[in-house]
Amino acid sequence: MKLTKAEEQVMQYLWNIEKGFLKDIVEQYPEPRPAYTTVSTVVRVLVKKKVIGFKTYGKVNEYFPLLKRNEYTKGHLSNLIQNFFNNSQKQFASFFTKESDLSVSELEELKALIDQQISKKKN
Repeated sequence: MKLTKAEEQVMQYLWNIEKGFLKDIVEQYPEPRPAYTTVSTVVRVLVKKKVIGFKTYGKVNEYFPLLKRNEYTKGHLSNLIQNFFNNSQKQFASFFTKESDLSVSELEELKALIDQQISKKKN
């Protein structure tokens, strides 16, 4: 699922608060906040895309994500790897470790994570 920047922003705020009314989502934005109607339009589009759901209380809706953050991130990352790294996770990891400005301790943490995954796959 591909989301626009505005839709992604709403989703980030909704993932952070887990559920909330439109006013709760608007309050997540830094000043100057977008118009309430602008956020409302984006929320309606996300409901149509079945990315968020809602419960109605009288005349107001409480929104919650139907799409999990990690599912969206995984799909987004898979698309990035496919489009820029010939669908090679190894090429992506190599690029990431060479081109990012990771400290020695951060590289050691990544190495430990990789070692854990190797151990899991061997068992």
